[in-house]
Amino acid sequence: MICRSDITSLKTDIGDMIGQKIIVKGSLGRSKSFEKEATIQKAYPNIFVVKYEENERNVTYSYTDVLTRTVEVDVFDGENYSPLIPPIAEVKA
Repeated sequence: MICRSDITSLKTDIGDMIGQKIIVKGSLGRSKSFEKEATIQKAYPNIFVVKYEENERNVTYSYTDVLTRTVEVDVFDGENYSPLIPPIAEVKA
């Protein structure tokens, strides 16, 4: 379940990363997916805007898209890309 504090901290994190390069990964349905380089342009209360580098197109995503892993975001730290949201650790019973 997504908590309000999760959304608030993600908004803050993305707001601090404006202008930073990212890779956006997502599904297009029917076993099709995409992976594109982009830059975070703006952050609003419910959405954030990224600009794809290949076609200079602006696209908006909601914070819940990232938290529900509908869209995966990897952030460039100067040397490597690392996930904005860490992967879910599997718990063995």
